[in-house]
Amino acid sequence: MHFGYRNGELHAEAVPLREIAERYGTPCYVYSRAALTEAYAAFDAAFAGHDHLVCYAVKANSGLAVLNVFARLGSGFDIVSGGELERVLAAGGDPRKVLFSGVGKTAAEMREALAAGILCFNVESEGELLRLDRVAAAAGVTAPVSLRVNPGVDPRTHPYIATGLARSKFGIAYPDALALYRRARELRHVAITGIGCHIGSQLTEVAPFVAALDRVLELADRLQAEGIALTHVDAGGGLGIRYRDESPPAFEEYARALTRRLGRRRLQLVLEPGRALAGHAGVLLARVEYLKRGPERNFAVVDAAMNDLMRPALYDAWHEVLPVAARTGGVEYEIVGPVCESGDFLAHARTLALEEGDLLAVMDAGAYGMCMSSNYNTRPRAAEVMVSASQAHLIRERETVAQLMAREALLP
Repeated sequence: MHFGYRNGELHAEAVPLREIAERYGTPCYVYSRAALTEAYAAFDAAFAGHDHLVCYAVKANSGLAVLNVFARLGSGFDIVSGGELERVLAAGGDPRKVLFSGVGKTAAEMREALAAGILCFNVESEGELLRLDRVAAAAGVTAPVSLRVNPGVDPRTHPYIATGLARSKFGIAYPDALALYRRARELRHVAITGIGCHIGSQLTEVAPFVAALDRVLELADRLQAEGIALTHVDAGGGLGIRYRDESPPAFEEYARALTRRLGRRRLQLVLEPGRALAGHAGVLLARVEYLKRGPERNFAVVDAAMNDLMRPALYDAWHEVLPVAARTGGVEYEIVGPVCESGDFLAHARTLALEEGDLLAVMDAGAYGMCMSSNYNTRPRAAEVMVSASQAHLIRERETVAQLMAREALLP
């Protein structure tokens, strides 16, 4: 385990979390470099028998140090904004392994990605395809494109992170995709390279992935019959992790299910894992400020809040909460933050033996944690630390209120 107890004290690899809190304060995100490295290596190895490209989904955790770990391992990247492209390049990522997804790409973002020489644009509407053709023409280049097809498959996940249903804003409706490929073939400044889909996040069953890929491959075969050659098929991302009692498939099971569907097709398989690589690799470290006893509930008020970790408030997501100093027994607490919203909680009904000043670790917070944080209530965002064996490296300084106000001005 990359986060575990040693002599009754919770560690990140070989570093006590207590020492990180003392040195860098709380709230603080702490990541394990070994956890990131081992997750990527295991995922990549699962697909070793087929031509493939792993493109880490930057939106899951876009910290420069996290991206740099994956870049050093040879990962590609799936981005959804020009800002994410700049982060990937700053972290040493190879633009030739970058996919640009997202429904709202601006002309400026297209120009930036074309100049960088990215691998492919995952086009999500006819308007985007036509705009990309115009932008590429003005730049005197040809844009590589793949259509993100919406296969209409129910991923059986939280509705906010289901992206492959017919009512979703994402992708090209399946019945419209063939006609749009024909249109793309006629355009002078786009080159068709692939086809793909992405049906949602935190999926814990193989069946929806297979159903979506089958539909996409049916369309790929029809394109091939019409002389529209493809070089890759993008199966998207969304493989879930265990937060509480979920049973997501092992990487090997997931890989076998997808590669079997490809059969003898000579298509590179592109994957976009995010949470599956980063989720278990981070924790949010918080300190108990107050213990508040109530007639119906007891509250542990900590210094981390919904602005630091949005998932519980947004999705009613469950994260394990562990005391940094192990104790047995205790009473049931609501773990809440100081933000002035009733929805500001990190965990419900957790039995813990607590005292004011204790440290808590909110587990499995490496994905969709810091990257979704905000400054609500004028709260500076947390520090971030990466642990590598026995060394702790500060990878993002804690913000200050002065920094938050630096770009604002009073009226004259």
